[in-house]
Amino acid sequence: MATTSTITEDAIPSSPGHAPSGLLVSLTPLSCEALEATLANLALAFADRDLLVITPDPTPTTLPTSGQIRLTTYTAATIAPGGWVLTPAEFLDTCKLMREHASTACLLLGPEAHSLAPEALRALADAALTGNADLVTPCYSLGPRDGLVNSAILYPVTRALFGTRPHYPLAIDLAFSMRMAERLAACAQKFTAANQSATLIWPVAEGAAAGFSIVEVPAGARTLPPPAADLNTMLAQVAGSFFADIDAKASFWQRARFAYPSRAAAVARAETTPDQPTAPETPDVQQMLDSFRLAYTNLQEIWSLVLPPNSLLGLKKLSLMPPAAFRMSDSLWARIVYDFILAYRLRTINRGHLLGALTPLYLAWVASHLLLTSGARPETTTPEKHIEALASAFEIDKPYLVSRWRWPDRFNP
Repeated sequence: MATTSTITEDAIPSSPGHAPSGLLVSLTPLSCEALEATLANLALAFADRDLLVITPDPTPTTLPTSGQIRLTTYTAATIAPGGWVLTPAEFLDTCKLMREHASTACLLLGPEAHSLAPEALRALADAALTGNADLVTPCYSLGPRDGLVNSAILYPVTRALFGTRPHYPLAIDLAFSMRMAERLAACAQKFTAANQSATLIWPVAEGAAAGFSIVEVPAGARTLPPPAADLNTMLAQVAGSFFADIDAKASFWQRARFAYPSRAAAVARAETTPDQPTAPETPDVQQMLDSFRLAYTNLQEIWSLVLPPNSLLGLKKLSLMPPAAFRMSDSLWARIVYDFILAYRLRTINRGHLLGALTPLYLAWVASHLLLTSGARPETTTPEKHIEALASAFEIDKPYLVSRWRWPDRFNP
């Protein structure tokens, strides 16, 4: 239940000419400085309307002078670990708060929310308030080395299986309708009831499976909070949760579906991505390649239980390539990820060992991606163009996953 702070909703009355928005802004825990900066950006974004903002943090002594911020604190139902993604407990709390305040839409902002520009905050909220979208996700403008787990696995698999194109399926800022909030809370309730508070919620997959409308809007630059764990732990958590969600929604994604273009996001990415790479120097990927080659020597037994002969042959060729020529094909990476999803479902081997065996293969993909997009090769392309080509490869190969899901006792050619 929400507990009102010393700065109550009634302490700052609505002013003439400022229309109530029906929007609830829910903040996750922020530092004092980040909270003040976020409130200042919200005041600029919504200067023409009253805005209810709810935070689990102590309220600052002063509020922005512009805009009509009504600030209330609440006590979180669950102290959730993590701090770099939205947790099930946060979705539960948000839904309860929306009901308490009769809100029609919510803007849920994650860690480092103060780095979002006012224009991005307004765009996210407006898309939900118009009633045209149940779920609104941001399209961040990230650097070429940021968000690579998303680019390598989350985005292309979500696009291929769920027929929807939001670029960040695990975005940490979202806007959504009341019925989407209820859907996310119902999903979160299952995890908290089973004491699985560290399990991730996948809003885009939930929205797609429910048949809800999903919109992506440009959000510009954003600081992403670093995961608290190392790559092995982080990749195992994200991929494990993602693969489990795919398993749970198999009856949905196995039906024939087609991805649709996200118009606003496509415009945003076209504006922020140069036609030619801007970094002609060859990136240092030697450590990644060394990890892959060491794993090729030590993980043959595990990989042979998961991957078909053609994929193993492709990995053998990769292990012999010099760094300057190293290139993992999009079709090979798509096939590898699909076979790991299937092995996760079938428990072909211990899931912890399975996800650990994925890490060096992911590093090989990263090395290939960085080399391909660095400007040091004749076939160089931009990061965005490569990621889109990769997503197309996953879409093309979706029938492979469907067929092996239904007949898993044999490798298909």
